[in-house]
Amino acid sequence: MSKSRTIGWVLLIAAIGAAGYFGWQKYEGNKRAAEAAEKRAAARPPVPVKIAPVEKADFPVYLTGLGTVQGFNTVQVRTRVDGQIIKIAFQEGQFVKEGDTLVEIDPRPFQAVLDQAKAKKAQDEANLANANLDLQRYTRLGEFATRQQTDTQRSTVAQLTAQITSDDAAIFNAQTQLDYATIKAPISGVAGLRQVDIGNIVNAATQTGIVSIAQIEPIAVIFTAPEDQLPDIKAALAVAPPKTIALTTDGKRVLSTGTLALINNQVDTTSGTIRLKGVFDNKDHALWPGQSVSTRLLVRTLKDATVVPDDAVQHGTNGLYAFTVNQDNKAELRKIKVSQSIDGKSVIDEGLTPGQQVIVSGQYKVSPGTLVTTAVASSDQAQSKVSQE
Repeated sequence: MSKSRTIGWVLLIAAIGAAGYFGWQKYEGNKRAAEAAEKRAAARPPVPVKIAPVEKADFPVYLTGLGTVQGFNTVQVRTRVDGQIIKIAFQEGQFVKEGDTLVEIDPRPFQAVLDQAKAKKAQDEANLANANLDLQRYTRLGEFATRQQTDTQRSTVAQLTAQITSDDAAIFNAQTQLDYATIKAPISGVAGLRQVDIGNIVNAATQTGIVSIAQIEPIAVIFTAPEDQLPDIKAALAVAPPKTIALTTDGKRVLSTGTLALINNQVDTTSGTIRLKGVFDNKDHALWPGQSVSTRLLVRTLKDATVVPDDAVQHGTNGLYAFTVNQDNKAELRKIKVSQSIDGKSVIDEGLTPGQQVIVSGQYKVSPGTLVTTAVASSDQAQSKVSQE
């Protein structure tokens, strides 16, 4: 019995010794591996990266959207009299000014009616002059002329006077019809495609126009914004007309800069959006009616915001982060929160402070603690998008 107990103790001590030996071997192995890793890290050359400073700056907050350009005024030019077109005085696509002659209709019938009205007035004026002379004669005769004769003559003078007033109205109407035979541009703008050719008969009753004219100086852009942004838009409009930018549909090139003119009087309940109208001077004709554009509406400006280039912001499984470079030229990982981003710049609410240096290029080779060599990023590299300020 004592012999078996002795053997058990021997085996237990041997097992404990073996476990201790293997544990020591593992510890020494890990220690050597860590030392080797440190030596490799020390021997590894620094990773080249490009950096940019964390800045404090005023940051404009824009609402982006899509819009359609519309002529500020659009007129379908139609004839107001019937007749044959004898002259077309404009070219398609031409910029016409208000009052320019566009089309001439054969004026001879209208001129004849005007001449007839003038002749009728001259005849009535002669009759009135004669009637006035007769009235004067009856008046001088006194008691030798009957009262009936005097009253009748006075009535004749009044009738002829009224007739001349009617003649004046007829002359004015005939002159108006004659003027309508020369169709002039009601507004300044660009003439569209001609819909009627010379020699055709046109009448006022038809709905077909002669040409359309679109006013493009100034010009309007109709665009939409989410209804939940309406309070911010109204607040900005109450201070001053907010700046509105029209860009190409890819958002890469500014076409024109204008202001917000008005907010529509109701929200579209089907889409949950509100329609807005921006007005642009458009002196260079960069905007054209019917054109699709991207829009930006300045609703407010964040004062002294913490701003970094978009290229510094990285996306990870635990959220957004950025790498900074410390005084020892080692990379440090910073978790960040971004509230606004546009034109290649992002506003950082948490995680970074002005004056720090963030890595904007070469992050895929970097991990926390990596030794880096830095070069300052150029403005084109630090800002991936063209600023539209």
